[in-house]
Amino acid sequence: GIDEYRSEYIDKIADVLQQFEGLVAVVLVIEPDSLPNLSTNQADPRCGSSATMASYRGGVSYAVQRIAHAAPSAVIYCDAGHGGWLGWKDNMKDYVATIRSLNVSSHLRGFATNVAGYQALGVMCPTYDFCLNNAHPEHACCVDPCGLIEQWNPSQNEHNYALHLREAMSEGIPSFMPHVIIDTGRNGVADERQRCSNWCNVRGAGVGLLPSTETADKDIIDAYWWLKTPGECDGCTQTLPDGSFCPRFDADCASEDSIGSASGEPRAPEAGVWFDYQIKQLAANAKML
Repeated sequence: GIDEYRSEYIDKIADVLQQFEGLVAVVLVIEPDSLPNLSTNQADPRCGSSATMASYRGGVSYAVQRIAHAAPSAVIYCDAGHGGWLGWKDNMKDYVATIRSLNVSSHLRGFATNVAGYQALGVMCPTYDFCLNNAHPEHACCVDPCGLIEQWNPSQNEHNYALHLREAMSEGIPSFMPHVIIDTGRNGVADERQRCSNWCNVRGAGVGLLPSTETADKDIIDAYWWLKTPGECDGCTQTLPDGSFCPRFDADCASEDSIGSASGEPRAPEAGVWFDYQIKQLAANAKML
């Protein structure tokens, strides 16, 4: 429960960080996927029960405040999903409310986006909603391989999502002007998916830009990083490579875009395990410059 999370996880991390405060530069990304799930999946009993919501809010708030107290020089980013998840205005409004409720914005540098995700960087527009209502269909920043703009999602690429995050958060939380880091470890190919909601071991993906602080807008985007190591499996196929049943199988890992769902492809191992077939595909399709 929440007490165990605090004492056996966060407190131990904070104690280590405190030992090295001021000696080693530290950047932290807090709980990928947790807060986006809390904002958008409240209808799911696994995410939306009052106990679960209280634990998530209390846990993340405690994590940020405890670490900030133990290591004041640590740079902290909360996870913010990606543009194809929280990019709709209603979803963003809910996410802003979630962050505001935690009372941690004074400790945050900003947000990490696209962690373990496949949404392409694209070209940054002059404003986050520049492409809505078919306003500039020929502009390079309005390229939309996932068809999100026609669904009234202005965050069809991660650069525009960064713009959206900055504006929504600064309007919704006084004196908060967040910065963004973007995971480019697997988003080098923009149009590899048949359905852009598919997220597990995507076939045809490629490694994206090399980690760098040379970004499209340094006032907003601090860096491109490989936050999830390319080659770490997203999740298992129903049958593991050794022929046994995967106890943590997620049906999304059998999607039409997932490696292992097509004839002749290898089975995928457990999440987090090295997936040799995938890393070779990521390398073959890489667009790192």
